[in-house]
Amino acid sequence: LPGPEAMQLATYSGWRLRGVAGGLLAGLMFVLPGALVMAILAVLYTAYGQVPFVEAVFIGIKATVIVVVIQALFRLAKKSLKATDRWVIALLSFIAIFGFAVPFPAIVIMAGLYGALRADPREVHHAQMPDHPATVRTVAIWLTLWWAPIALLWASGAERLTEIGLFFSKLAVVTFGGAYAVLAYMTQRVESDYGWVTTEQMMDGLGLAETTPGPLILVTEFIGYLAGFGAAGVAGGIAAILVTLWVTFVPSFLWIFAGAPYLDWIASRPRLSGALSTITAAVVGVILNLSLWFAMHVLFAKVSVLTAGQLSLTFPRVTSLDPIALGLAVLAAVCLFLLRLGLPLVLAVTGIAGAIIFGLG
Repeated sequence: LPGPEAMQLATYSGWRLRGVAGGLLAGLMFVLPGALVMAILAVLYTAYGQVPFVEAVFIGIKATVIVVVIQALFRLAKKSLKATDRWVIALLSFIAIFGFAVPFPAIVIMAGLYGALRADPREVHHAQMPDHPATVRTVAIWLTLWWAPIALLWASGAERLTEIGLFFSKLAVVTFGGAYAVLAYMTQRVESDYGWVTTEQMMDGLGLAETTPGPLILVTEFIGYLAGFGAAGVAGGIAAILVTLWVTFVPSFLWIFAGAPYLDWIASRPRLSGALSTITAAVVGVILNLSLWFAMHVLFAKVSVLTAGQLSLTFPRVTSLDPIALGLAVLAAVCLFLLRLGLPLVLAVTGIAGAIIFGLG
């Protein structure tokens, strides 16, 4: 499903135990602590993020994020690339997004179509179809909850908040694979199309999201705050946080409460299962692109784009390599892969290392 898979799993578990009330409680309690922490960090970021000492700490955090994304890439590849065509899909997905800037939603659709067409329709297992009227009622309720606030914002003339609501609503529909998969696409849109954040701020936001409990997709809350802050200060940022959280997570409740009763039936449909498995393979290629994108922007001061027809290649200026950022990334890799330290501890180590290097400089 699109959206934060960890939060959806929590919601589904609650639904299995106590129905809709259990799903709501489980999903909200999974998200709210991290959302509160991220809101506080976003406010502090706009107040102190430009302080040199804080910037030094962020260098260590961002260097760690490079390794974390690579770690996520390895885990997903090990789980999903179990056949030759899955490897090909992942490779084509990477080439499409890295070399030709094909939009992430288009990659998801093409991969899903391939998987659906390649599946053997004879491998059908018997499963009972859920009650349709109950599903229609559930969808109507949650669609109304999702879109009513956006309609009210539009009617009241709140242009920036309406833009935020519409953008993150669309993101909620295409975020297959979680925040890692959609981050590059999200950055391109919020930086180039809307001008809400810079690439540097985007990377800072992901670093902050890695330090908080809850799903990594809370990075959208950070982006929403900066977008609202740029238009109306702290009050505008807080309002944008509320809108962003609403349109990010309400759709997940919709997917789970409407789709959970169909889970056994979906698993029995070979074409649907095939589509979902190939989408996961495509996400591997997208996250590989994200890994390179992060590494280039964190480790190098200058990044160039070479365009030739439809081909568009991004590459770093080798002479602009930042040896401090590289050293911190190596430190993070040693801590995560060799010493197998927990992520919060690794972030603390690299952040402190960045601060120490700043002090010595």
